[in-house]
Amino acid sequence: MYKIMFSAGEVSGDLHGARLAEAVRRKQPDAVLFGFGGEQMAAAGVLLVANMADYSVMGFWEVFKNLRRLFRLRDTLTAVMAAEKPDLLVLIDYPDFNWRLAKRAKKLGIPVLSYIPPSAWAWRQGRAKDCARLADEFLAIFPFETKVYEAAGANISFIGNPLVDTVRPSLSIDAAKRYFAIGADQCPILLLPGSRRQEISLLLPVMLAAAAKIQVEYPSAVFFLPVAQGLDRQPMEAMARQAGVSIRFITDYTYDLMGCCQLAIATSGTVVLEAALMGLPSIVLYRLSPISYCIGKLLVHVKYFSLPNILAGTAVQPELLQSEVNPERILVEARRFLTDGAYAASVRVQLAQACSLLGEPDAAGRAADHILAAAARHCQTKGNLSGEIL
Repeated sequence: MYKIMFSAGEVSGDLHGARLAEAVRRKQPDAVLFGFGGEQMAAAGVLLVANMADYSVMGFWEVFKNLRRLFRLRDTLTAVMAAEKPDLLVLIDYPDFNWRLAKRAKKLGIPVLSYIPPSAWAWRQGRAKDCARLADEFLAIFPFETKVYEAAGANISFIGNPLVDTVRPSLSIDAAKRYFAIGADQCPILLLPGSRRQEISLLLPVMLAAAAKIQVEYPSAVFFLPVAQGLDRQPMEAMARQAGVSIRFITDYTYDLMGCCQLAIATSGTVVLEAALMGLPSIVLYRLSPISYCIGKLLVHVKYFSLPNILAGTAVQPELLQSEVNPERILVEARRFLTDGAYAASVRVQLAQACSLLGEPDAAGRAADHILAAAARHCQTKGNLSGEIL
């Protein structure tokens, strides 16, 4: 029986952690899984020591303001590791916190596996060497992640992206349109403001103002907004009323809705890649607080910030950054998608080509194989050191 500890601090990490837990349990039903995560990981059988909903923050300044709470969390998880002595610590993204936890794990003699390693390909490339000294193994879900870690001497494998398995419709297009009451003469547009409260406060008002302008110019436009699990929709409904735009808030069949829509206005993140996998083009927005943006501008050196564009190595779909995130500019980009059919079709073809680079299905299963093999190696080492018969 293996004891495996997980640490994931964001919504996307919770989703990935849940898929990993499910795959591990399929292959090793008696494995004990516990750690730091969210509701999806808990539903997949991970016993939560702490819930990530209390700790999810975005940006340099915001992390700094919450350092004391994060240090207390690190101490709590360290105490759990010392008491439970897991066979493996699995880090899932959330780098600024997780790699401090990894240092504690190594001092306790607990091996570390990094699933979705820090983005050293984009910024702070030197940390790849630091991470390679702490983690015994790295599992990458994007092909462009491996080069910098290989150069740092890390044991890293590209195992494919789990979204290839999970992002798929459950209804036919016709059934989905009936479910969402989308008329034949309507133009459905999806608003994807993100799952963090900070993202929503920064970007949803701009999205709604843009939606109001689009609705004036294209009366057939209808707007949908999926509400992430754990978020209160009432503040968002109040924002929509203040903006004077009608929004249909939904909580289920999000991928099916993506398959019905003509366009998304989206906060940069995993959801943009999910939309791409469903063939839905996005106008991608990214905006941080001024302090966080100034720091990031000094440290981050990438040509594109949305995952489909990074995969493709070209600007497949528009990206708007900081001051570019305004209703007028969003309207300009939306107008191009809604009036130029050839352009919209070309973007969809390029998105499909980019997504083809994400690997074959069952990435979570392959990751589970690596996790269980790493746990087995640790158990064997413990047995040999203690003279036990394996």
